[in-house]
Amino acid sequence: MREHNRSLADFNFDGQWTLFLDRDGVINKKIENDYVRSWDQFEFLPGVLDALNKLSKVFGRIIIVTNQRGIGRGLMTEEELHRIHEKMLEVIRQHGGRIDRIYYCPHDHEKQECDCRKPKPGLALQAKKDFPEIDFQRSVMIGDSESDMIFAKNLGMVAVCICQGNCKEGWDFVFANLQEFSQVIR
Repeated sequence: MREHNRSLADFNFDGQWTLFLDRDGVINKKIENDYVRSWDQFEFLPGVLDALNKLSKVFGRIIIVTNQRGIGRGLMTEEELHRIHEKMLEVIRQHGGRIDRIYYCPHDHEKQECDCRKPKPGLALQAKKDFPEIDFQRSVMIGDSESDMIFAKNLGMVAVCICQGNCKEGWDFVFANLQEFSQVIR
């Protein structure tokens, strides 16, 4: 873990806090230069299921916010994405964890403008509409890309990077994986 200016002990994480998670590279293995298009390609990262079990007991809400450009590029359908997410949620539940909602951007940023592709705030604003109690100042965003960090910072969230060697400056905290993050949360 690499810390920037403060410690996680400075925060009192409890049921009032919301945990926002990117999907690819945080929950499941990212396929470089491609997309997870089917359940057969979906692979949980090591320790994620145990981490989600623990984090489910700490955070009031756990929400996935994910860019799924493969839909906009015609490489998969929204129905295929829903099937992947249904199976993912089932496995997470079987291991004692939970995800309260999944928000995704299906757009290809090169072909169409939208307000939901991270780092734009649309996915978080959808979550706030569905869960009005969300306070972005009491939220953590865990991602693995610069767009995740900008998304978090623009909304006033704590920005946590799951580092695969790609975390640049600007993150509040950096961890090797979601399990490492969960081990320092009380």
